[in-house]
Amino acid sequence: MNKWKKVWEAYHPIVHLLMAGTVFVSLTQSMSMPFLAIYLSETTTLTPAYIGLIIGAGPLAGTVGGFLGGILSDLFGRQKLMIFSMVLMAAAFVGFVFFGNLLVLLLISLLMGLSASFYGTVSKAMMGDLTEEGKRFRVFSNRYLAINLGVAIGPMLGAFLGIAGSGIAFMLTAFSTLCFAAVLWIVCQKYRVSDGDAGGQATTEKASLQQIWSILKKDVALLSFVVGGILLVTVHGQMSVTLSQYLRENITEGVALFGVLMSANGFTVLLLQVPLTRLVERYSLFSRIAAGAALMAVGELGFAFSATWSWFVAAMIVFTLGEILIVPAEYAQIDQISPANMRGTYYGAQSVSMLGSFLGPWAGGIVLHAYGGPTMFVMMGAIAMVSLVFYWLGRRLHEQRSMQESVQVKTVS
Repeated sequence: MNKWKKVWEAYHPIVHLLMAGTVFVSLTQSMSMPFLAIYLSETTTLTPAYIGLIIGAGPLAGTVGGFLGGILSDLFGRQKLMIFSMVLMAAAFVGFVFFGNLLVLLLISLLMGLSASFYGTVSKAMMGDLTEEGKRFRVFSNRYLAINLGVAIGPMLGAFLGIAGSGIAFMLTAFSTLCFAAVLWIVCQKYRVSDGDAGGQATTEKASLQQIWSILKKDVALLSFVVGGILLVTVHGQMSVTLSQYLRENITEGVALFGVLMSANGFTVLLLQVPLTRLVERYSLFSRIAAGAALMAVGELGFAFSATWSWFVAAMIVFTLGEILIVPAEYAQIDQISPANMRGTYYGAQSVSMLGSFLGPWAGGIVLHAYGGPTMFVMMGAIAMVSLVFYWLGRRLHEQRSMQESVQVKTVS
């Protein structure tokens, strides 16, 4: 009992609520969104190409939306934008059920991508606002686990209930999102986390749009981290798309193997996320990112030279261990360099790294078609290691800037 009490007292109640809401919303979303292509093909007359365009528009909008959402949250407050983004998400889920026109569905997908990226960026910023610096890495790790827990349970629960990918699932997702928004609003009022400050930190003066732009233009460390993030997401983003194509064409029962690998990825995260996070907390953020990138590179080499199911599964486990190390460390690294009154903006800038989700499948597909799978996997492993150059550069620039600021403060005093 005392253990659970300590866990509860270690974080702000709203952080706990956001964590629970992340599981709840990702669980209901995984009953609907992964099946969107099937749902649209069954309920509309759209061709596969148009359906692909609709589905791809959301993540593309999210690349810009995270950055925009971060800036807006720093200017106007976290709570208001989070609630607004969840209302928009709910409207988008309802829209998928009631509309079948190509242009309307395209706009709905763009709306979904923008609102989801708003929510993701702003919720991370609020968690950072309400958590002391030493605990933020663990919070980001738990958030990553919460997302994967919802994604692992959602499709199975939807299938068990017989609603996966149906209009009912989309409506249920919309309803659950609105319920979570209402609960979040009530709890924010109870704990006096208002829009009058940046995420509840009344002592921090909010930056103006001009100040935000001025700082972003000069922050080369942030740019280095974003470029490093784009490269790593390029490696991770291509994995499922190009790996599935490679297995289907080159391995016996390749489609079945791909399903096993995706399950191995999910269960590795669920089983090893917490112990691995605890194990590496003693090391620097750069060390964690470096180890993660190296593991992803080894996993890619494993994909390149595996010929049996067991070796592919082993390579996927190694790749996933790298993923576990990198995702929370990237968030914590951005958090570490961000001014308190611009945390949302910096998280938003970091979300630009999701551009790699487009570059990975595109570039990986070109190399796969031209040179084959092994060459493509080796190239992705090399990209993972090259990303460390940018993380190292960003870390060094931030340390130099911190030393200069420290010297200036001492000189003034």
